[in-house]
Amino acid sequence: MTVHQDSPMTPAPHSPAGPSTHPTEAQTRAPYAEALAHAAHRDSLFLSTPGHGGTSEGISAGQAEYFGEHTLSLDIPPLFDGIDLGSHTPKDEALHLAAEAWGARRTWFLTNGSSQGNRMAALAIGALGTGVVAQRSAHSSFIDGIVLAGLNPGFVFPNVDEVNGIAHGVTPDALRQAIRSHPEPVTAVYLVTPSYFGAVADVAALAEVAHAAGAALIVDAAWGAHFGFHPDLPASPVTQGADIVIMSTHKLAGSLTQSALLHLGDTELADRLEPALAQAFMMTASTSENAHLLASIDVARRELMTSGEAVTQSLENIRHVRAQLEATERYHLLSGEFLGHADVVDIDPFRLPIDITATGLDGHTVRKRLAEEFDIFPEMSTATTLVALIGIGKSPDIERLIDALETLRLETAAHADAEAAQPANAAGGLPPLPTAGRLAMTPRAAYFAESELVTAAEAVGRVSVSSLAAYPPGIPNVLPGEEITAETVAFLQAVAASPSGHVRGSSDPELGYFRVTKF
Repeated sequence: MTVHQDSPMTPAPHSPAGPSTHPTEAQTRAPYAEALAHAAHRDSLFLSTPGHGGTSEGISAGQAEYFGEHTLSLDIPPLFDGIDLGSHTPKDEALHLAAEAWGARRTWFLTNGSSQGNRMAALAIGALGTGVVAQRSAHSSFIDGIVLAGLNPGFVFPNVDEVNGIAHGVTPDALRQAIRSHPEPVTAVYLVTPSYFGAVADVAALAEVAHAAGAALIVDAAWGAHFGFHPDLPASPVTQGADIVIMSTHKLAGSLTQSALLHLGDTELADRLEPALAQAFMMTASTSENAHLLASIDVARRELMTSGEAVTQSLENIRHVRAQLEATERYHLLSGEFLGHADVVDIDPFRLPIDITATGLDGHTVRKRLAEEFDIFPEMSTATTLVALIGIGKSPDIERLIDALETLRLETAAHADAEAAQPANAAGGLPPLPTAGRLAMTPRAAYFAESELVTAAEAVGRVSVSSLAAYPPGIPNVLPGEEITAETVAFLQAVAASPSGHVRGSSDPELGYFRVTKF
């Protein structure tokens, strides 16, 4: 059976254990990608959008020279016969295979990343009520969704490693208390797992807590699209009781940047959530979705289902990489310590959080210098930590990273002056993560309130109109409706001034001014 992206469907058959290690013949195909390629090879005369017409003629010559004419020929618009027009189409089949692969009742392909999925989820749970408990380290796109849907959020705070600036997950007890403390009935819970650093929470136990309270569980698993596809990887949240799961296939599953998935779990709330999610998809998706991204998701699903041996080899390579790093006795992997926290039950082996304090430099400086001087690009950094990401099937030369870190360490040690030799957690590093200010009004009310721009000093104690998030990793440090604290101002200004820092939502790059509600 095949399904249409915006039509009701029968739940896809799946095993509660997740994807099978023995894929069916159908799972070895990529029907949407194949149909797209077939259409691209036809000798068609396009008198329609896109304007390049799939050829290198005229003004499209520069596009063809840069991307290749084959790439242009694959850029086929939506509602194309033989691809996605009508019912029982190759696109419907691709969606069905994706739902089956991840163990979902229904799956949507997203071409605006997990950010689109987060906004979809927030809009959809508005159909259940306005009371939501969200992990305070939620991505800023979910906060955008709270504003759009007019939700009334309460927060559950993750365990935070203050020394290394790492937010992990939440425990079932912390979630239970946050639900009880909310001033109105909680109809949805939003959690993040795995974390940016690879820590995995106990989704099954958290789902029990949410469902016992009558709330839907949304899991932002943007970093976990590969989970469940190998016995040595953590289980997928889709098969652990989550009602809605968002995944970025482009992060580790190999698809193109900006491609992602939203899964509806086969749970008791699915009948209520499915039409709400379908409406939210219509509201957040482009009517001109990019065919390259859709095909990329289809191909990524096929590869995950058929590349068990490659994953096995990748995991063996990761073990070798980890051993190389630990053998230096200077660059310690922090993930080994994660399992000592009550909120962490597993780790993602493909993310390597490396303690780089031995260099004598803060992590942001190290990340910037690695890029500029060594052409090495880690995923992210904190004051003490560098996070390296290893793609499935990849075997990067980790000695190149170790040699670069050693070069930086020796250069720093060679400088006798204290400023050059100061440790990463001394002056020059970022201040500690700030405690969230009081939520004085709902995010939507603050977002639409009459506002004014004030200096940073004047902003302390005022109510923020903006969602301000330090990048990386994009976790909001102040939300619309929250009071701005002096600690938050100092932290965000330090991030903005750091070598690789950026604050999303700021009124100016230096964070000298903040937009606040008028008295």
